[in-house]
Amino acid sequence: MAKRRMDPSEPVAVWSEKDVLGGRAVDALVVILRSSGCYWSKQSGCLMCGYNSVSLSSVSSGDIISQFSKAMEKYAGQPYIKIYNSGSFLDPREIPPEARESILAMAGEKAQHILVESRPEFVSPANLEPAMGHVKSLEVAMGLETADDGIRARCINKGFAFSDFERACGAAKDAGASIRTYLLLKPPYLTEGQAIADALGSIKAAGPMSQTISVNPMNVQRGTAVEALWKKNLYRPPWLWSLIEVLKEGRELTGARLVSAPSGGGSKRGVHNCGACDDSLLKAVETFSLTQDPKALECRACGCREKWLDYLEAEPFMGSAGDLERLSPPQ
Repeated sequence: MAKRRMDPSEPVAVWSEKDVLGGRAVDALVVILRSSGCYWSKQSGCLMCGYNSVSLSSVSSGDIISQFSKAMEKYAGQPYIKIYNSGSFLDPREIPPEARESILAMAGEKAQHILVESRPEFVSPANLEPAMGHVKSLEVAMGLETADDGIRARCINKGFAFSDFERACGAAKDAGASIRTYLLLKPPYLTEGQAIADALGSIKAAGPMSQTISVNPMNVQRGTAVEALWKKNLYRPPWLWSLIEVLKEGRELTGARLVSAPSGGGSKRGVHNCGACDDSLLKAVETFSLTQDPKALECRACGCREKWLDYLEAEPFMGSAGDLERLSPPQ
């Protein structure tokens, strides 16, 4: 099949979803822009990230402005606009300053609250001050992934330290922007139990600097190091029971809003259980994310919960973080 040509003047995707603003559920417009790609992906790259597949080597400032203009044709009064570009919106190599200011001016004229995503090295007064001049309220999302520098370096290859994240949070606070922190549930090479413990420790560490913490369960993306492990049965995406556990316990560890919107949830490449209970648990996660009501996570028991508990108990003795079900020989 011929590979579809990517149009530099067309956004990757545009849709509307629910989120919370000012304590109530609202519609948010989500825009994925096509940029020249994350510089870190070109230099080294995170082990789980395949978003560079939607980038183009050459995208002009005019192209990016055109993308956002076309995306805004789908604007229907949403008070919240989320702008992603599979990299750092604040990196001038990806989104030139003139395009950034034009986009924020268009978005800020329409919506009450704007979210952009960036690595911490670009969250600086020089980048934030012009941005704040175009919007009523700005939220900067950063993929911390874990508060553990060792795990972030060896299991994710993220390319920055927790101290860099702390500095960026300080810069955002000084500029009047809020912070949404992304945490990765179950980086490669961690057992299920280690992944739960890491996520909870990261929620506690990042909470004081974050207004929102988004727990992102691993989604196995094509062409990544994680996919290579997964294909060899050396990696299993997290169980939904693990995500429920992290949200339950994490709610008690932070005053930040705790949310999760699993990508690929219920599929073999995403967070999943046995299949029978996946839809109901994913709905519980969605309800909790919008309401913060822990009662939403009081899910009906499924037989696979005992299997998950056995999984947690067996992994340390197996000496492997692989997929125990697929690694086990048939009976």
